[in-house]
Amino acid sequence: MNTNAPPQDPTCDVLVVGAGVVGCAVARRLALAGARVILAERAEDILEGASKGNSAILHTGFDAPPGSVEQACISEGYREFREIHERLNLPLLEAGALVLAWDNRQAERLEDIVKRAHANGVTDAGQIGADEAAALVPGLGPGLRSAVHVPGESLVDPWSTPLAYLLQARSHGAEFLNRCEVREGHFEGDRWRLSTSRGEFRARWLVNCAGLYGDLLHRRLIGEAPFRIRPRKGQFVVYDKSAGGMTGTILLPVPSETTKGIVVCPTVFGNLLVGPSSEEQDSRDNNEVDTAVLEMLKSVGEGVLPGLNSHGVTAVYAGIRPASESRDYQVHTDRERQYLCLGGIRSTGLSAALGIARLACRTIYGDGHGFPPPEDIRWPRVPQISEAGERDWMRPGNGGIVCHCELVTRREIENALSGPLPACSLAGLKRRTRATMGRCQGFYCSAELSEITAGFLEQPMDAAIRQPAP
Repeated sequence: MNTNAPPQDPTCDVLVVGAGVVGCAVARRLALAGARVILAERAEDILEGASKGNSAILHTGFDAPPGSVEQACISEGYREFREIHERLNLPLLEAGALVLAWDNRQAERLEDIVKRAHANGVTDAGQIGADEAAALVPGLGPGLRSAVHVPGESLVDPWSTPLAYLLQARSHGAEFLNRCEVREGHFEGDRWRLSTSRGEFRARWLVNCAGLYGDLLHRRLIGEAPFRIRPRKGQFVVYDKSAGGMTGTILLPVPSETTKGIVVCPTVFGNLLVGPSSEEQDSRDNNEVDTAVLEMLKSVGEGVLPGLNSHGVTAVYAGIRPASESRDYQVHTDRERQYLCLGGIRSTGLSAALGIARLACRTIYGDGHGFPPPEDIRWPRVPQISEAGERDWMRPGNGGIVCHCELVTRREIENALSGPLPACSLAGLKRRTRATMGRCQGFYCSAELSEITAGFLEQPMDAAIRQPAP
């Protein structure tokens, strides 16, 4: 069974709590700055919280509130991702996006959307007519009035991306501890003393990236939190790969004051995605899907692309976003206690993560780090599981295909169960390989997969396979 041994030295420069996409990015940036970093995650694997369910869009930040922390982090994160993704073997599908106006009221708002985009530095965004939009996406439904074209909006692999961040952090000395819940902590003079489910640790700085539980951790460590997480569920429908060719462009609605709305877009895996819904709820972990909501999503998707009604659905899922009472990210620093909270990171966390990480590093260390950064930066390359490049099934000696829906080989599965960041759960294995995430949802490959994973997963597959897919 894969477990992470406790570190030989329980002291560090920075302890980061929460291994979602933001926590992985923060650990990476601090490790590259030369800090000794421990990333603590209470779940069995990375990306078990809010980060596991998103639309996988790399946003330009064209519609973010100008001057906000969110807009600055998206802009900085977007630039860095484009600079580094090839070195980490991360796919980038430059799809572009259309913001679609279907009535006069929506059309009247497009000029303001363009003005906001230009104010945010996205100067190639511009309004186009219905005919131009139809030329870009021939299958659009009738009645379109006009649209805003944003060429820079792109699609990424939402799971390999944070995995790459953490692999690079580990290659520069960062340590990852799963099943490590921070139970209490006290700042004692110049460092934190933290009690966790994996023992006691000492850290000069503590960074709260706990996502859906960020306000509760803040309250536990610092006192009353200056924000409150208001969980917002987003459900998605994933259409078969036969629908993937219906649009190569991200199709966005005119946003409201509270949500970006329901998106219709391709994925780097060849499917077509519709979602998310937007449902306020009290539970921070209830990601069950609802038939009525899923039917609503299908109706919206088929209104945008009528041809979708002739395609089947591969999967449905739900993610929970850590929204708060504020529209902006909740970044709070207590310098006396050397504590930084990165909270309220909603649906744009994947796009903003690298920018948030740079903000965290500047907040903690300013321009000087106090210790030498690595002389040579190492660039580990993650396996290619998207349709954007050469897959393992195309190479010899792969052990044969196990998951035929997603063309996942035995070698890919075995590699995902070993190495510096092995999958410790079936959900983690899915996110590393896409095994069981195709049309049959594991019906044909589960027996062989159970045999391959025996002794590796925290929960054996004969029990884990019955859990809802992430």
